[in-house]
Amino acid sequence: MKIVAVANQKGGVGKTTTSVNLAASLAAMGRQVLLVDLDPQGNATMSSGVDKQAAELTTYDLLVDELPLNEVMVPAADSGYFVVPANRNLTAAEVELLDVDGRERRLAKALSAGYQFDLIIIDCPPSLSMLTINALVAAQSVIVTMQCEYFALEGLSALLNTIRRIADTVNPKLKIEGILRTMYDPRNSLTGEVSKELQKHFGDLVYRTVIPRNVRLAEAPSHGLPALHYDRYSSGARAYAALAGEFVKKQNQDAS
Repeated sequence: MKIVAVANQKGGVGKTTTSVNLAASLAAMGRQVLLVDLDPQGNATMSSGVDKQAAELTTYDLLVDELPLNEVMVPAADSGYFVVPANRNLTAAEVELLDVDGRERRLAKALSAGYQFDLIIIDCPPSLSMLTINALVAAQSVIVTMQCEYFALEGLSALLNTIRRIADTVNPKLKIEGILRTMYDPRNSLTGEVSKELQKHFGDLVYRTVIPRNVRLAEAPSHGLPALHYDRYSSGARAYAALAGEFVKKQNQDAS
């Protein structure tokens, strides 16, 4: 079982889109996948076809009340993976965990029962909060999503420092899984410049796959579907299928 956090301390850079579409693409390849929504906005939940308002049990119950994982997870409509849903209740978990011993390990403890899954993907909130720290302590690796824009490298540097600190103090297994360029527009000269800088500094950690700006990819969440099940022939769906293939190939190489 591998646990991967999808993170960036900046909002609007494709974390949730990546979490949902990578989960769906890997499930379509026959992998057993669990998606953990750790963002109180609950966008990954809704994008998976699960009504966040109607969810009886959420990530809050997993973290605060320590309910078993199999009681909290639900199927993601017809997309072939499971979801631990989230909604606004999760905001209260931040406060309620403050006085709890081992609060940063609550998610790791909960997910240790997820042995039936090949992969657990955690969709992190866009901030360095106790929720994000729980994700980084639970995960073995991090997929960093980022747009190729002016301030992106600065934000990436801050996130890498956070990952290093977690690895040095609490979770020595934590590493960068890969850096994913999202909302990619090759016609923009700045996009090309930032992309070259990334490849120069991070080499093979930068995924070859890029995720384009794509209308169908943007529309899919409003239908409660990953792009693969909304329009499998769209450029966004094809890009995430390619990312899933690249991800699996890397896992196979690491295992051999």
